[in-house]
Amino acid sequence: MNRRVVVTGMGTVNPLAQDVAGSWEKVKNAENGISKIDLFDTSPYESKVAGIIRDLTIDGYLDPKEARRLDRFTILALIASMQAMKQAGLKNGDIDPLRLAALIGTGIGGLSTLTTAFHTLHTRGGARLHPLSVPTLLCNIASAQVAIHFNAQGPSHPAVTACAAGTDAIGMALELIRDNVVDVAIAGGSEAPLVEIAIAGFCALQALSKKFNDTPEKASRPFDKDRDGFVIAEGSGVLVLEELEHAKKRGAEIFAEVAGYGQSCDAYHVVAPEPSGRGAIQAMKTALADAGLKPEDIDYVNAHGTSTPLNDPMETTAIKAAFGGHARRFKVSSTKSMTGHMIGGTGAFEAIVSILAIRDQFFPATRNYETPDPDCDLDYVPNKGYGGRIRAAMSNSLGFGGHNGVLIFKEYRP
Repeated sequence: MNRRVVVTGMGTVNPLAQDVAGSWEKVKNAENGISKIDLFDTSPYESKVAGIIRDLTIDGYLDPKEARRLDRFTILALIASMQAMKQAGLKNGDIDPLRLAALIGTGIGGLSTLTTAFHTLHTRGGARLHPLSVPTLLCNIASAQVAIHFNAQGPSHPAVTACAAGTDAIGMALELIRDNVVDVAIAGGSEAPLVEIAIAGFCALQALSKKFNDTPEKASRPFDKDRDGFVIAEGSGVLVLEELEHAKKRGAEIFAEVAGYGQSCDAYHVVAPEPSGRGAIQAMKTALADAGLKPEDIDYVNAHGTSTPLNDPMETTAIKAAFGGHARRFKVSSTKSMTGHMIGGTGAFEAIVSILAIRDQFFPATRNYETPDPDCDLDYVPNKGYGGRIRAAMSNSLGFGGHNGVLIFKEYRP
């Protein structure tokens, strides 16, 4: 069977905006979504900046009483899923429930619920824990809640592959539709890690930016020589993937075709990328082969681009190895320079950026690219995006544990 898979809906909540249209407008203008952390006292920690969703609104999405029973990462996933399904023009009853999947990736899951539970345990005793504490913090619960909301009785599970989770969830959804298991999938990622234990832990790991606490808008600077760590962020991104004939039959608007997916593991280190980029190279080559595309068919790469000393030169090396001489002829950028790193939600948001880049024929910028690094020598679209021909785009996600996920989207042609 040759079942083609297309994107018919998108949704997101992130530090730039709380919908796709607002987010894309800010990406096109290379705006900043990073600010000082004011959610708790950061004085004990070297890093004091993050990508924060300000004034999150649940109006029109969730009842306040319902929302109080959900972790923030699940709330973000539900809102993005509702947006995506609305854009796709799908509602309960439109699809055979057994032919609908829900796959929401996450790196950490219900961290705020876990934090609250520990506080209650140590201050008031275990008997005072909320009875839903355990199910609320589980990594699978966002997928489950999305499935419950949309009566998705097909496969429902998360990808839990750190920073590659959102990308891997979309890749798994692609495979489920291709394999004729389902016709439609709600797929993406979500993360809400802005609690004290996460900042403390990542600071202890020496992973976060700390040089730009007084100028948070400059802290995320992928591929720039002065980068000093990633900026943690919260956010979600969700796509509706649909089998092509199913989408055509109901007259759905098609934004792009999901052409290919590749995954691999470095099998090297729990946090450091393998220096030669072998895992990333393999994932990119697998995605190209899966899409039936040649390196020269790719016009834009949305890089993982974390703004860390180790990732950015490794990813540059890997892109050059995977694409050969063509790596000098396409554009590469990291939109984490605007949003920060949304962990499990970031790959799904960057998939949305890649799709919209194709739709609008626009190369998004890399913010804060000021001082070139000899080890990072590709065209990173410095500071200002611009129009250009994009037939196909690749989106890279490279996570802790050496998990690599790569998606390729291309223009939809009947």
